[in-house]
Amino acid sequence: MLMVAINRSTTDTAVPHVNKITVADLRWALAEGWADFKEKRGDILLVGFIYPLVGFIAAWFALNGELMPLLFPLVAGLSLMGPTVAVGFYELARRREQGLESDWSHFFDPWAGPAAKELLLATLTLALLFLCWLGTAWRLYQGSFGQSSGLDITAFLTQMFNTTEGWQLIIFGNLVGLGFAILALAASVVTFPMLVDKPVHVGTAIATSFKASAHNPVQIAIWGLIVAALLVIGCIPLFVGLAVVLPVLGYATWHLYTRLVER
Repeated sequence: MLMVAINRSTTDTAVPHVNKITVADLRWALAEGWADFKEKRGDILLVGFIYPLVGFIAAWFALNGELMPLLFPLVAGLSLMGPTVAVGFYELARRREQGLESDWSHFFDPWAGPAAKELLLATLTLALLFLCWLGTAWRLYQGSFGQSSGLDITAFLTQMFNTTEGWQLIIFGNLVGLGFAILALAASVVTFPMLVDKPVHVGTAIATSFKASAHNPVQIAIWGLIVAALLVIGCIPLFVGLAVVLPVLGYATWHLYTRLVER
C-alpha cells in the first residue's frame, strides 16, 4: 500500500511511446465502450444527463437573451468540454479493466485523488479554448451584422439563412470552428485518460496527446468525425440522447487511449 501511494505521488514528465492504430482499433474501442455502457447503464444513466442538462440550459439562456447569435457556437462548443465531463467514465472503465469495483460511487474519484490538480489544469486549458471560440464566433457575427439587439429566433434564422452575409458567416464560421475542434481533439484525446491512468504532469499528458495525434492523423480525424456525428445524433432529441452517447464515448475513449499509448 505504501509503495502504491508513493508511486501515485510521483509525477512523471517523460512522454511515453505512442502506437500506430488502425480503423479496426476505432471499431474495437466503440464496441468496448458499448459493452461498458451496457454493463453499467443503470448506475450511470442519471450521471449522463448532467451534460445534456447543461446544454439545454445554455440553449435556453441564449434563446432568451442578447446572446442569440451565440446559440450554435455555445451548443457546439460545449463538446470542447466533453473530456472533462467524461473523466468519471474513464475512471470506471479503468477500474473495470483492472477487475476493481466500478459502480457509480467511484465516478468522482479522480477529482478527489492525486490527479485532481492536473485534471483541473487540463480543464482550464479546454475552458480557455472554449472561451476563445465563443469570442471568435461573436466577433465574426459582429463583423457581418454589427451589434444584435432584441433578436428573436425567427429574426435570427431569417438573418442567417436569407442573406448573403448569413451564408458567408455560416461557411466561414464552421471552418473556424473546425479548426478549434481539431485543436481540442488533438490536445485532449489522450490527455484526460492518461491523467486518470497514471501520475503525470498535465504538460506531459498534452504533449503525449499531440504526439499520438501526429502519429495517427487519419485515424484521429476519423475518430473526431465519429464523435461529432454521435454528439449531433445525441443532441437532436433536446440533448436527451447525450445521456447514452456521452457514457459510450467516454468509455470508448478510454479504450482508444489504451491502444494509443504504451502503459
